[in-house]
Amino acid sequence: MKTAVIVLADGFEEVEAVTPIDLLRRAGVQVTVAALVGTQARGRSGISVACDLSLDQVPAGWDALILPGGMPGAKNLAASRLVKSLLEKAFGEHRWVGAICAAPAVVLGSQGFLSGRAFTGYPGTEASVSGARFSMEPVVVDGNLVTSRGVGTAGAFGLKLVEVLAGTEAATRVAAEVLLA
Repeated sequence: MKTAVIVLADGFEEVEAVTPIDLLRRAGVQVTVAALVGTQARGRSGISVACDLSLDQVPAGWDALILPGGMPGAKNLAASRLVKSLLEKAFGEHRWVGAICAAPAVVLGSQGFLSGRAFTGYPGTEASVSGARFSMEPVVVDGNLVTSRGVGTAGAFGLKLVEVLAGTEAATRVAAEVLLA
């Protein structure tokens, strides 16, 4: 069974977090929801989410690291040394990394992880990224990196994560179940 860790920092975009969590779990992926600090995170719209554990308690061996956007959530993720360390591990070991909305530019771009890669994100965030190729596509896959634009593309983002972690058949089945097909 494939595993994914989604990191929630205070100020995260709720739809961009919960949609991939739900779709991945429907596909049989074991998803761990990790709070950047403690075991609860409060979204940008004020919705609090009880997390499985704190990020510093995440066991090794996960297959994907997923970062939702939202402000100031993405800035909080970017400021975390532990998030940076996990990203270095993910990219160094060719594990999957997913980022949506502001997270591609604010977290990955600010730390050099987008260099030489194609990506997408919330319109305007690309201005802060150099050395990468921005796309207007809803979801962009470049190697082990999956990026997406925002709340309106959270379903497509989640389904692409299902596809890369659980296969095309699982993505097709889940899409039909939730009427995204």
